[in-house]
Amino acid sequence: TDDEQVWGVNDYWASPLELLDKGRGDCEDFAIAKYFSLLALGVPPARLRLVYVRALIGEPGGVQTPHMVLAHYARPDAEPLILDNLIGELRPASRRPDLTPVFSFNSEGLWQGAGGPAAGDPTARLSRWREVLAKARAEGFQ
Repeated sequence: TDDEQVWGVNDYWASPLELLDKGRGDCEDFAIAKYFSLLALGVPPARLRLVYVRALIGEPGGVQTPHMVLAHYARPDAEPLILDNLIGELRPASRRPDLTPVFSFNSEGLWQGAGGPAAGDPTARLSRWREVLAKARAEGFQ
């Protein structure tokens, strides 16, 4: 459900508990909830990245739309598995030609594409991420 319907604003990044409270959200909300859930289960932050992508919706030649997914790296040099609320199965990034990475981030860094050069501090560059980190920490997430 888009942010206008849930929150009455154009763009809002919900914390995991806000998503659960509303019972609905958009792609960022689900990716963020997965990120914090996996952290709570002991997955190191370095193995997870939220990835802002352009998703091709529809048949080849369809419409590209902004979207966010969560990537899990079994090892730093491994191909990530993509956790996406649009499809029901985990797939390696190579099996998601419909997604074009723009930038990725976690609580430790910000990168161009899914794993390109470092692009700075995500809390300094992404105000919505800074806000959701503060809300999640207030809710007991690390």
